[in-house]
Amino acid sequence: MRAARFRSELHVREIPAPERIAPRSVAFSAGVAQGKVHPVEGSGDSPFGAGRLVLMHDPASSSDWGGPFRIVCFAQAPLEMEIGVDPFIADVAWSWLIDALHSRAALYTFASGTATKTLSTGFGTLEEQDDTAQIEIRASWTPLGDDFSPHGEAWSELLCLLAGLPQQEGVTSLRGHRGSRGSSRGA
Repeated sequence: MRAARFRSELHVREIPAPERIAPRSVAFSAGVAQGKVHPVEGSGDSPFGAGRLVLMHDPASSSDWGGPFRIVCFAQAPLEMEIGVDPFIADVAWSWLIDALHSRAALYTFASGTATKTLSTGFGTLEEQDDTAQIEIRASWTPLGDDFSPHGEAWSELLCLLAGLPQQEGVTSLRGHRGSRGSSRGA
């Protein structure tokens, strides 16, 4: 996984992996940088999108996972409100994960997860803030083979697509569905 070529728009760093889930694991966090705005140093948080990726190894979990390894990913990004109210945006976001895995030839089985859109309206002292929308993907799958770098590269692509950046190598992006990046996105 450490050999993955992550997209240049991401600030990726290795973080402590969760303990107690698997005997061995490695984890990464990433934040999307755009222009002069970069993720918060050390946290990976970004107003444009952020995520985490964990590769776990546990031979005892092979029957549950479908193999001795399991990848868990999280990716989230703000959306423009008109995109957030689209009833199909969660389906589209999940398809971007699958497309990113396929475009990187990241072979897998036992994929599962959720794609969640959140719409928020402020009240009280937050009433003056604009309504906001966000998309979030939580997914896991069992990688096939022993080259995990394509899986990391697919996660990298997913984060950038959710943030509205153009695709690389044949994956469709939000670019055609999003308005100006200068909207009220908390940046």
